[in-house]
Amino acid sequence: MPMNPSASPELYPITHARFLADVALLGRRIEADAWMPDILVGIGRGGLVPAVYLSHRLNRPMLSIDYSSNLLALADPALAGIAAKSAAGVRCLLIDDINDSGGTIGQLRRLLRDQGSDLRHVRFAVLLNNDSSGETVDYCADNIDRKIDKRWFVFPWEALAAEEAIVEEALSLPDRLA
Repeated sequence: MPMNPSASPELYPITHARFLADVALLGRRIEADAWMPDILVGIGRGGLVPAVYLSHRLNRPMLSIDYSSNLLALADPALAGIAAKSAAGVRCLLIDDINDSGGTIGQLRRLLRDQGSDLRHVRFAVLLNNDSSGETVDYCADNIDRKIDKRWFVFPWEALAAEEAIVEEALSLPDRLA
């Protein structure tokens, strides 16, 4: 049943303590794998903070890309560099806060492939993974199923945003709430 457009989404704040626990868990899962990244890439905006923490946890250098569907042109030069690194055999781990619809991860995979990336050397990690997403990730701290779970997750770095702005963003993506 579609959500009533006038209804407010259920905001679900992620505490700083939970964030730290999730980053530690994600770090352990990455460390337990035989594949260890050479560099971490934080996907702006939501993946930057987790990437910084993981960079320290894994003792790996970090790059960032500013990505959103509105800013693809700005992401292209950085993506070209990441594509070239992976083509040269550098293992690149791209990090975001949530794999919700899969749109960001799918688009990044396509752009990297189109720019000559060797996707065998590219992996994705998120704090929160939607099991019914259109894309898969290699590592996650926790799973949800958007078919059932309609909460709008508010990560610690979003905590200072005006609630109206958070609600407006949530309502702009009704398919995630319906």
